[in-house]
Amino acid sequence: MMVRFVQELQRRTPLGWLQLKRHKGRLLIAVSGIAFADILMFMQLGFQSALFDSNTRLNQTILADIVLMNSQAKNTDNISTFPRRRLIDASDVPGVKATEPMYISMVTWRNPQTRKKAKVRAVGFNLEQPSLNIPEANAQVEKIMLPDSFLFDKKARGEYQQVFAQVEAEKEVTTEIDRRTITINGLFNFGASFTTDGLLISSTDNFLRLFPHQKASSLNLGLIYIESGYKSNQIATRLKEHLPEDVKVLTREEFVNFEKDYLIRESPIVFIFGFGVAMGFFIGVILVYQILSTDVNSHLHEYATFKAIGYSNIYLLKVVFEEAIIIAIVGYIPGFIIPVGLYQLAANATNLPIYMTMIRAIFVFIMTLLICLISGVIATHKLQSADPADLF
Repeated sequence: MMVRFVQELQRRTPLGWLQLKRHKGRLLIAVSGIAFADILMFMQLGFQSALFDSNTRLNQTILADIVLMNSQAKNTDNISTFPRRRLIDASDVPGVKATEPMYISMVTWRNPQTRKKAKVRAVGFNLEQPSLNIPEANAQVEKIMLPDSFLFDKKARGEYQQVFAQVEAEKEVTTEIDRRTITINGLFNFGASFTTDGLLISSTDNFLRLFPHQKASSLNLGLIYIESGYKSNQIATRLKEHLPEDVKVLTREEFVNFEKDYLIRESPIVFIFGFGVAMGFFIGVILVYQILSTDVNSHLHEYATFKAIGYSNIYLLKVVFEEAIIIAIVGYIPGFIIPVGLYQLAANATNLPIYMTMIRAIFVFIMTLLICLISGVIATHKLQSADPADLF
């Protein structure tokens, strides 16, 4: 239907374009309005995507096929513990190849460079069985076998340039976490999130030294690896039947979605971003409607003449829709280009994963077309009911 409409536009005189070109000021305002609406939608969607990507990055990095966690846990930023005994119980289920403990907690440390406090996430696991898909960190596990030694996130948010230079020069860098001195022996690339500035990695022993109140028998996550030939869903079902209700059994995909679902349900930021997209859409509709409505009113006599000589309402509607589509396409160009640059600025300033995607670009373009078509429908209401005899 849209292809046929475009073909018809190509065959006839482009009245819509001629009218827009004649009133360059209106065209500029309409294009600016669409560009503004697109920029607003792009930025809100970009920040929302960065929220999901950054807050689920650790979940996506875990190498296990199945993850165990406390049944009362809401997300990985505020995660409870469960007995290590559950890993032993899980080992009895056919198809389970190995189990490993993982310890996760938020910590407040002093930035080694500025000495200001910052919130980072600490992770401890068995160094003989790397549990995270971070090749740079896995290649440096020997550096964190020493007591109170950690690897630090090179993409952490904050001022750490001197720290990174010293670590890369193999100089000793120390700082404090809860009055305990730790050493940064290596770096890896990971990234900040909306809730944490970076990531610390070490052994289970070093993690537990930071949290003397937490026993080795109390785990934050249980990592389960399955034997080849078995499916994660199949083993997860068996584990749910076999294990007590104090633990939650999640496949790797479910573990990632678990974090996303929490953000959607509980985080007000997600609502704010969604509200911003809706506001951008409605602002665009109002601005384009005002331009098209003004254009229709200023050409009512010309449209009446077309009606009087036999042109139908449909033909006149196509003229207005032609204007709407032109405004949408022309306005989308700066509305797309500007956010690409803004994404880069925001990513550099926050160390969050903000970038343009093809799916988002197509989605906003469709929204732009809808903005202009809806505005066109509203603006032509008076035109459809106009009687040529009343206008002369």
